[in-house]
Amino acid sequence: MSQAYLPAVIDLVQRAGHAILPHWRADVAVSQKADDSPVTAADLAAHAVLAAGLCELAPDVPVLSEEDCDIALSERASWQRWWLVDPLDGTKEFIAGSEEFTVNVALIENGRVLFGVVGIPATGRCYYGGAGLGAFYRDAEGEPQAIQVRTAPAEAFTLVASKRHSSPAQERLLADLRARFGELQLANIGSSLKFCLLAEGRADCYPRLAPTSQWDTAAAQGVLEGAGGEVLDLRGSVLDYSARESYLNPSFLALPQAAAWRAELIHLAQALA
Repeated sequence: MSQAYLPAVIDLVQRAGHAILPHWRADVAVSQKADDSPVTAADLAAHAVLAAGLCELAPDVPVLSEEDCDIALSERASWQRWWLVDPLDGTKEFIAGSEEFTVNVALIENGRVLFGVVGIPATGRCYYGGAGLGAFYRDAEGEPQAIQVRTAPAEAFTLVASKRHSSPAQERLLADLRARFGELQLANIGSSLKFCLLAEGRADCYPRLAPTSQWDTAAAQGVLEGAGGEVLDLRGSVLDYSARESYLNPSFLALPQAAAWRAELIHLAQALA
C-alpha cells in the first residue's frame, strides 16, 4: 500500500528541512537557472537528501525533482508511479528571509496524487495527507492533528493569493468574486502554504490564473484532497500530473469539494479562460 511509505517520507522531508536551515538568513549565494528562476545551495542540499532517501526507500520508483528535471518525455511517459519533488518551494521567500518556504514531496500514480507531504523547515510544522487518507499537521513537538476544509465562509469570503504572482485574468476574477460575495478578505502567503490554509479551514478558495509548475502544487494538492478539498482546472477536471512536454500547470482553482458556491466559481473562472 502506498501509505506505507508515508512515515518515511515525513522523516525525509524533515531531514531535508534540517539541510536547508544552515543556509537560511545567511549570506547565501544565488544563481539563476535557465528559466531565470533562482537556485541556492539550500535547494541543492535538500535535493541531495531527498533524492538519496527516496531512492533508498523505493528503488523502483523514479524521482522527478525541480533540481533534476531534465528527463525526456519518452522516458517519463512510461512511468506509472513516481515521486514529484520540490526540495525548496518558495526560494524567493527563503532568499528574502521569510519563513514561508517549504519542502514538498508527492507520490504520483497514473497522473494522480496518492499523498503529499509539505514541511516548513523554519517552524518544524509538517502537513500531510491524500484522498482517502485524511489530512493532518504535526508541529515539531506534538501529536498529529486532523484538519478539514470549511465549506462556508466564517465571516468574509477569504481568498488565498500569491505574494508575487498574479495576472489580468486573476484580477478580473477577484473583481467578479467581490461582486458576488462582497468585499473579500485576502490572505497573502508564499509557496505551497496557500493550499494548506485551505486544508486547515482558514480560507475559502485559492484561484491561480498565473503559471505554476507541477512540483509547486502536487504535494499540497494531496494535503488538500485529504482534507476534503480539490484542485480543478478551468474545465472543472481534477488537476493531474500526466506526463507532458512542459512541466507547467494549467490555470486552476483550489477549493472545498462540498462548497455550495463551487459551480458558480467554476463558471466565473471559465468565462475568463
